[in-house]
Amino acid sequence: MSETIEKKLAEMGLTLPEAAAPVASYVPVVRSGNLLHISGQLPFRDGEIMTGRLGEDRDLAYGEEAARRCALMLVAQMERVLGSLEQVERIVKLGVFVNSAPHFTDQPKVANGASELMQTLFGEAGRHARSAVGVAVLPLGAAVEVDAIVEIS
Repeated sequence: MSETIEKKLAEMGLTLPEAAAPVASYVPVVRSGNLLHISGQLPFRDGEIMTGRLGEDRDLAYGEEAARRCALMLVAQMERVLGSLEQVERIVKLGVFVNSAPHFTDQPKVANGASELMQTLFGEAGRHARSAVGVAVLPLGAAVEVDAIVEIS
């Protein structure tokens, strides 16, 4: 891991988790040319998936943390595949899926948890395009799932 990113994580009181294995028939990361397509990552905290539905049994702050935890897992997947985060040129796009009650409309605010972490860790290269959508259910009852497209050198 880049010393700079490691230092930023430590300053935030965060550590990079071990990259999660897939939960079904897919691969976590596909490299195509200079792009990494990273499958949707779930939010792990203390080894457990953060579950629940925003606007029903979970609040906005919980959703933002769940999105941040998904982003940490995205970074862990990058490091697993690349060996070094120094090869990351740009976070191109994040897709954020929020397990939402029908009346919950703050998906963009939830997604900021992931977006802000990428910008903190990668600086200007962490600024990205994004989708933030509400869904009826996510795998394993997760509160949030985030996928990514990342440009590498």
